[in-house]
Amino acid sequence: MSAPPDDCLARNEWICGDYLSSRREILADAVVQHLQLTGASLALGLAVAVPLALLARRRRRAAGPVLGVTTVLYTIPALAMFSLLLPVYGLSASLVVAGLVLYSLTLLVRNLLAGLGAVPDDIRRAARGLGYGPTRLLLAVELPLALPAAMAGLRIAAVSTVSLVTIGAIVGHGGLGNLIYSGMNTYFKAQVLTASVLCVLIAVAADLLLLGAQRLLTPWTRGRAR
Repeated sequence: MSAPPDDCLARNEWICGDYLSSRREILADAVVQHLQLTGASLALGLAVAVPLALLARRRRRAAGPVLGVTTVLYTIPALAMFSLLLPVYGLSASLVVAGLVLYSLTLLVRNLLAGLGAVPDDIRRAARGLGYGPTRLLLAVELPLALPAAMAGLRIAAVSTVSLVTIGAIVGHGGLGNLIYSGMNTYFKAQVLTASVLCVLIAVAADLLLLGAQRLLTPWTRGRAR
């Protein structure tokens, strides 16, 4: 017996409004988990990346090893990364967050270092001439001027993290990736497409929000763009 002509779920179509209306709670829970994993990973990534970048900036000999290690971490396949972290975190959301933090470091550290390195020396000398000590120089001059490059790295890391969260589905903590994974196993077209589109929308929204934050935090760059 064929499915009714208006039953897109029974016909297993890619675009199906009935799927959205009947799975609202499931989709909402997946989106919330996706946002939580992304936000936690980026926050912890920044908390680790900023000290590493400042260490590499202050001690030039540390720059090579810091950049080298973070780059190597970025090249490790996700399945291998999760396998290495599994004995420490088990099959938990912390496992996914830890892996995503390690992946974000190369983008965050490299861009922050690039931003700090691009601060003109004459500005540093002028600040020192005004009595700025090392800490005040860093907080009031160098970090604000490094913000455009740092925010560019954060935007890339955010989009990358939104995508990589889906890999957490292999341990049951992948946000929308859980729906994509289960949908692929059952060939549930509407679920795969809907979850994939939501991932893209989250990535675009995150990028736009960070771009807006960058413009608010760096008003002096607006004139250059015109």
